[in-house]
Amino acid sequence: MVDLESIHLLLTYKCDGECDHCFVWSSPRAPGTMTLGFVEETLKQAGEVSSISYVCFEGGEPFLFYPLLAKGVELASKNGYKVGAVSNAYWANDDRDALLWLKPLVELGLTDISVSADEYHGYEESSRLVANASRAANELGIESSVLRVRAMKCYTEGVENDDDGGSIFFRGRAASKLAPQVLGKPSSEFRSCPEEPPNIGRVHIDAYGNVLFCQGISMGNILETPLKDVLSRRLCEQHPVIAPLASGGPAALAKHNGIRTKRSYADACHMCYDVRCRLRAKGLLNEILLPDQSYGD
Repeated sequence: MVDLESIHLLLTYKCDGECDHCFVWSSPRAPGTMTLGFVEETLKQAGEVSSISYVCFEGGEPFLFYPLLAKGVELASKNGYKVGAVSNAYWANDDRDALLWLKPLVELGLTDISVSADEYHGYEESSRLVANASRAANELGIESSVLRVRAMKCYTEGVENDDDGGSIFFRGRAASKLAPQVLGKPSSEFRSCPEEPPNIGRVHIDAYGNVLFCQGISMGNILETPLKDVLSRRLCEQHPVIAPLASGGPAALAKHNGIRTKRSYADACHMCYDVRCRLRAKGLLNEILLPDQSYGD
């Protein structure tokens, strides 16, 4: 059985932005938002998995559905979980506004917040909003962190800057918009998966019920199979996508399915995403390579 430590609820795929590096293709037009009943059912099923100690609300932009986010935080906290949220802090226009939005959530049980700031969010403006949100979190006594990814110049011009943040994962919209700008590496080099299966410590669950090992790779659906049973399967030995990734990364996934790949890729995620897109185009593994949202459909 997968020893799951946390679940991350993709409260919505909708977002006020449309960032080029977004691996779930979020946008103002994206469908797929949870209902209160779905949040309640998800937390109920999570309660049947004793190893889970943390619940995080993500998106898209979860603050777009603030009443639902607030109720979700309250329910998760009452069920004994540490509770986090991820946001681009569009709501933190100044210090008072940041407190206005965050304080009710903290009172309901929010224990930490992660906010995004980099050139893909509009760097100068996002940095100001994130600074406001971080100060508010500090004043309210909860943990806060800033999520940044490296600027494209690090990939296209070889400019190294440790302050630019973590690596881009070239999947989803990033595979389409950004990866073609990168001088790639040979496909034969990608023999491991960044998600490091079989060590699955977290999963994402979306509004369609998909339990996602990684965006676009479903382990099962909680609307059809209880979460505890999804996790009890011998996933890393039997799953048609996770098993090859665990044994030899994207290269093994391509070989296992007879997929002819490109000569080079921006990173392992780019190769994996391309292989999965080719499988979908052939009508293969349609019950696993979900949801369509993660593939820009």
